[in-house]
Amino acid sequence: MKTTTFALALALLAAGPRLSAAASPARAWQFSFGTNPAAAGATPVAASDVFSAERGYGFDLKTAPMGDQTFFFSVAVPEGNYRVTVTFGDTQVGSDNTVKAESRRLMLEQVVTQPGEFAQRSFLVNVRNFKVPPPEKNAPGGAAVVLNDREEGSLNWDDKLTLEFNGRHPRIAAISIVPSEGPTVFITGDSTVTDQRFEPGASWGQMLPRFLPGIAVANHAESGETLKSFITGLRLAKVLSQLKAGDYLLMQFGHNDEKRSWPQTYVEAMTTYKAYLRVFIAEARLRGATPVLISPVQRRTFDANGKIRNSHGQYPEAVRQLAAEEQVPFIDLSSLSSAVYEALGTVKAPLAFSGFGARRDATHHDNFGAYEMAKCVTQGLRDAGLPLARDIAPDFTGFDPHHPDSPDTFAVPASPLRSNLAPRGS
Repeated sequence: MKTTTFALALALLAAGPRLSAAASPARAWQFSFGTNPAAAGATPVAASDVFSAERGYGFDLKTAPMGDQTFFFSVAVPEGNYRVTVTFGDTQVGSDNTVKAESRRLMLEQVVTQPGEFAQRSFLVNVRNFKVPPPEKNAPGGAAVVLNDREEGSLNWDDKLTLEFNGRHPRIAAISIVPSEGPTVFITGDSTVTDQRFEPGASWGQMLPRFLPGIAVANHAESGETLKSFITGLRLAKVLSQLKAGDYLLMQFGHNDEKRSWPQTYVEAMTTYKAYLRVFIAEARLRGATPVLISPVQRRTFDANGKIRNSHGQYPEAVRQLAAEEQVPFIDLSSLSSAVYEALGTVKAPLAFSGFGARRDATHHDNFGAYEMAKCVTQGLRDAGLPLARDIAPDFTGFDPHHPDSPDTFAVPASPLRSNLAPRGS
């Protein structure tokens, strides 16, 4: 929506996303901030309103809207998908806003307003918890996803929707949160795909929502996971409990599945790797969802000629073959990522990977690298001719991996949550 006056913005916010009791019994939330006049029915929020279970909303993670600092705002909501509409701006000063949701999922970047101007933007957020529908009496299974110790306290697994307001001058005037019943893109995979909780790490799955604002992205990938552990840890069960007709299931495995040193979860490329992927495909189709196979993103392994050496053996080819055998949409992220690294060159490519100073990981990306990989996936979704291509952000005009963005001009601001602990897996 174009920048508009605050009065008009409030009127549109009040009229547009609110649900009537006749339309749906689901609850909707509206909040107004600062000294700006509140829309009818909106809850005014003061800077001193700290989130608590009793209040059900408030500023979170020991932050508040002070000056130009990043702040977090949370609302206790049931598990599900939500359309979030934010009115940006201030009557007195200009604003520059970037929004992330839950564990640093990029939603919006560089929404700019001038003093006295206001702009509305909407996006969809998936909220989940770790509960799984319990098995029937005497049936095997469990009632909760088996989380690892690093997931304790994760914003992805709690019973609230958390928004991070970042940027040079974050200013918000109003927020509306409304349940959404549209299709969902579910993602399964490992540390190169997951919503990394802390800077400087990032993965393409948490950047993908920025390019799909019209569809909810539920990223269930986790560091250290494999096809087998996704089943035994009930992560697949969690996904399948929600997967429905019209949804999508994106699958990128390989980094950990290929490890012979992990005998409990190792799968051989041309046999058991393909067999377990077939299970995921069949389960998606059984529920009317569309499976999408993605070959594993390459590691930064340059040879003497500046070309990327394939560190995954036969696994990328196995995914390609399986996609043809099962007639499943296929995104060759192994080749696409190699093209990006080679285009950046041996000097610039390390700037796409997480680490501190000269110590750069060769597997896990930083914000810039994850952003470029998400662009590769977005272009792959478009090239596959999938219906969700219509939900790709209008400003995404296409991506050529041989001509990636420059890390020198990358402008998505880092989140304040940081850790020097390396992700699980390699």
